[in-house]
Amino acid sequence: MRSLLFATGIALLAVPAAQAGGYAAPVVEAEPLPVSVTPPPAAWQGGYAGAALGYAFGGDDEIGLNMTGRATSLGKAEISGANLSVRAGYRWQRDRWVVGPELSYTAGDIKDELDYATGRRFESQVNHTIALKLKTGYLMRPDMLVYGIAGWQKGDFTYDLDGVERDYDADGYVVGLGVEKKLTERLSLTGEYEYSDFGRTDVEIFSDVVSKATPSFSNVKMGLNFRF
Repeated sequence: MRSLLFATGIALLAVPAAQAGGYAAPVVEAEPLPVSVTPPPAAWQGGYAGAALGYAFGGDDEIGLNMTGRATSLGKAEISGANLSVRAGYRWQRDRWVVGPELSYTAGDIKDELDYATGRRFESQVNHTIALKLKTGYLMRPDMLVYGIAGWQKGDFTYDLDGVERDYDADGYVVGLGVEKKLTERLSLTGEYEYSDFGRTDVEIFSDVVSKATPSFSNVKMGLNFRF
């Protein structure tokens, strides 16, 4: 009996020892969950309208007359002056990219006078322009958009040669850069630089006098936009 109790005690003591040095289940480390990046809300998407005050400078209009087959250069009109623009457009936003069309109308006092001889005067004036532009931008911050400008425009001009006025239209292109800063959820401040070029256009002053118009100029503008 004493031997049986001794053997039983030895067996009971051996069980924990066997468990301590025996099989242990492997520890599996959980993989970290992927971090989801939430895109900024489409706070810039939608229709808008606005206005801007500008100043045109660096204008270049080479005045040349062709009289009875003989070409004569009168000089260069450096058109410049203050102007006002009104605009309306629509924008789509995808993550940080913002793109959309804009229609604008600009008018003001963009002109220059050229005295090409004693008592003789020539004037080149930009009456107004209508432009269709595509603006493509990137959000540097949720409240600040930097964008590029490219588009087509039509200009209405007047030539005045010694009091004889001739109106003409010309097509051209406009390119530029801009920045827009939100002031409130719907109101934003804009600053833009644009360059306009209208190529070459033949303007008939008299039946035998034709001028080649080459208007181009830069324009800096500050304005406000209201998002609907």
